[in-house]
Amino acid sequence: MPFRPVHSEKLASAVIRQIEELILRGILRPGERLPAERELSERLGVSRPSLREAVADLQARGLLTSRAGAGIFVTEALGSAFSDTLVQLFANHDEAVFDYLSFRRDMEGLAAERAAHHGTETDLKVIDSLFGQMEAAHAKRNPSEEARLDAEFHLAIIEAGHNVIMLHMMRSMYQLLREGVFYNRSVMFKQRTTREALLDQHRAINDALQARDPAAARAAVEAHLNYVETALAADRKAARDEDIARQRYERVKTRD
Repeated sequence: MPFRPVHSEKLASAVIRQIEELILRGILRPGERLPAERELSERLGVSRPSLREAVADLQARGLLTSRAGAGIFVTEALGSAFSDTLVQLFANHDEAVFDYLSFRRDMEGLAAERAAHHGTETDLKVIDSLFGQMEAAHAKRNPSEEARLDAEFHLAIIEAGHNVIMLHMMRSMYQLLREGVFYNRSVMFKQRTTREALLDQHRAINDALQARDPAAARAAVEAHLNYVETALAADRKAARDEDIARQRYERVKTRD
């Protein structure tokens, strides 16, 4: 008969499984610090030796890392799926920027549909709260804060779809965006007309999600990323035109 004796689970194993699930679901994020040992053992209801055993296992498998005098952190490497060599290649070629936006348009359109279908009421509250923070940052004319909240808003939509593979893949993509590998998003928030348009586009996305309208949510995301693509293409063209104009100017100056 296919039966085996039932054994009670070690406390350390239960702790390992809980921390793994928090990382997998994106609740514990790359680079995030865990509470101090005493506090964490109290929250989990386990002894400190059991907690240490669990942490040692997670460190050995590369999920957690310790920093001298600072504590235990979720490994930063979990936030990137790309090698340094590939990241540098992306950074050196404009083609990667527009392929990136095309990929985002496809994936985030799907994510918005999933969020409208599968997002819980709390998921939608998170998205709505982030949009409210975007409105506040807009009123304060703070481009860097607007750019940060823009990324958080889009990631919250992906989280609301409750697909952990999509979550970790897109989080890696956003890490590259935050580091300016593809483009400096804060630049887009410096022009008043662009800032107004971007806020309106995010409002349309939020409204569609709050109404649980999957088709409208996808369309709003696609319209937003089409706008970003057009704006970046125009920016690239303006930069090329200015470079040519400077060359002509230098040529004229040498005749004087």
